[in-house]
Amino acid sequence: MPLYLGLDSSTQSLSAIVLDVEGARRRVAFESSILFDEAFPAYGTSHGVLPNRDPAIAASPPLLWVDALDQMMARLAESGLELGRLAAISGSAQQHGSVYLNARAGATFAALDPARPLADQIGGILSRPVAPIWMDSSTSAECAEIEAAVGGDQALAQRTGSRAFERFTAAQIRKFFKQDPAAYAATDRIHLVSSFLASLLTGRHAPMDPGDGSGTNLMDLARCQWWQPALDSTAAGLAGKLPSIAPASTVVGTLSPYWQRRYGLPGAKVVAWSGDNPCSLVGVGLVREGGLAISLGTSDTVFGLMCEPRVDRTGTGHVFGAPTGDYMGLTCFKNGSLARERIRDAFGLSWSSFSDALRRTPPGNRGAILLPWFEPEITPTVLTPGVHRYGLSADDADANVRAVIEGQQMAMALHSRWMQVTVDSIHATGGAAANRDILQVMADVFGAVVYQLQVGNSAALGAALRALHGSMVAEGPGVTWDEVVKDFAEPVAQSALRPDPARHAMYLELIDVYASCEAHTLGRGPDPTPRLARFAAARR
Repeated sequence: MPLYLGLDSSTQSLSAIVLDVEGARRRVAFESSILFDEAFPAYGTSHGVLPNRDPAIAASPPLLWVDALDQMMARLAESGLELGRLAAISGSAQQHGSVYLNARAGATFAALDPARPLADQIGGILSRPVAPIWMDSSTSAECAEIEAAVGGDQALAQRTGSRAFERFTAAQIRKFFKQDPAAYAATDRIHLVSSFLASLLTGRHAPMDPGDGSGTNLMDLARCQWWQPALDSTAAGLAGKLPSIAPASTVVGTLSPYWQRRYGLPGAKVVAWSGDNPCSLVGVGLVREGGLAISLGTSDTVFGLMCEPRVDRTGTGHVFGAPTGDYMGLTCFKNGSLARERIRDAFGLSWSSFSDALRRTPPGNRGAILLPWFEPEITPTVLTPGVHRYGLSADDADANVRAVIEGQQMAMALHSRWMQVTVDSIHATGGAAANRDILQVMADVFGAVVYQLQVGNSAALGAALRALHGSMVAEGPGVTWDEVVKDFAEPVAQSALRPDPARHAMYLELIDVYASCEAHTLGRGPDPTPRLARFAAARR
């Protein structure tokens, strides 16, 4: 009866899920999470991020992730599970973040002392003490330089799956290269968060998979290899500093002696880690084209599997590699739970009273529109934060609650059209997916049935399923993804929320009004007030 461990190192926490699989018996045997701020206050993070006077800069301390990994393995050792049955491990990590190591890293990984905490041995191999993460928006100049060098934003998107984005790894590396050339020169290896943590488990530099590699703006999406023009446009000598890229199912090593001796774990296979978005694709059961998943977390994301790499010509969406060997389309919105929490807190609401307010207000909100850009926004690109209201009083608690939910859902529907996926069902995940009032708005806006999932942490579950898949592939061909996700990543049939046809028709009209509000705020269109007035008048 083998066990399969999935780890997810997100912005704010490290989570673990262990699956127990033998024949028809398939169950979750263990779940645990460590909140970074609570467990490791000495690092001084807020929601897992180091405070900075510049809101465009976002970084985290890599040693925080190291400490959390050590603590999670200790929890696993104390769980009561028969750990001798642990067959394989894989992991998920926040995408785009980069970790910078000096030339001593490889030898240090191989000679870790099981009598000492992991973080005490890793600090000396960091050539950069912090890791820029996905929330960073400080690299606009570097994005422009990279795009210009490769022939423009469309050329970069066609080759790598995305135009240059501030948070993507290439721009972050270029900024480091320009601002601290000595530290860059002292850097021997630049890992993503995923390949860094996989290296800690295996005791040697681990490769990265195409799902996470495609989040760098450096990988040729079709060939799953580093694209030399992008490397050349980013930093000198970059090719020699990056890990190799390996298929998602690759067994990249076994659990190193450090973990075996420190916690009594077996020499389990370690399957290539990936980013949180590719892992979540598997974790919500999207292994075929047709459905969408929406994650309502720190950021909100809408994503789905694509058989072909259709690139977003508007520049807001991304194409990543998928664990299945296909592709995934994704659009990310930075102001997810952060915006919902800001509205809740501004009016002194609990989540229960927040839901009450949502139920009290009419769908369409009488034409009131909110653009909740409390932080610099990714989609659309908004570098200077600001909250913009159209036909909405800043003092009306109920209307602001509905406006933030409707605004977020309409933004996701508007900015996911480029994927050209006919949406018949949506799998909802993330913390806010527990709120069925929010999910009903989602169903009505998209005109699709929305399902909840049994396991809330889709990235950790996806990592565990990837461990299962990689282990099975290593033992012999013939395994299908449908077999792998069966019973684990299937939606709860009884949770279905169906769209109301009349409300969906109304939202199709309102989305166009919402789009005109976005355009006006960004200086790309006329004042939408007359359109808002006509929409509201038609519904009195």
